[in-house]
Amino acid sequence: MSPKMGRPKAENPLTIEVKARIDKETNEKLVKYCRDNNVTRTDVVREGIKRVLEKNK
Repeated sequence: MSPKMGRPKAENPLTIEVKARIDKETNEKLVKYCRDNNVTRTDVVREGIKRVLEKNK
C-alpha cells in the first residue's frame, strides 16, 4: 500500500474564522492599504490582533 499523498499537515492549522462588520469608508481604506502594501485583509487583521495583544502586556 502506498503512503498518503497530498499536503503535509500544518503544525498550527488555521481553523477558526472571525467575522466583523465595518463601514464602507473603513473598508475602502483597508482595501487601499492592502493594495499599496501587497498584503491580504486577513494579514492586516492578524497583525492588528498581535499589536493589540502586545500592547496589553
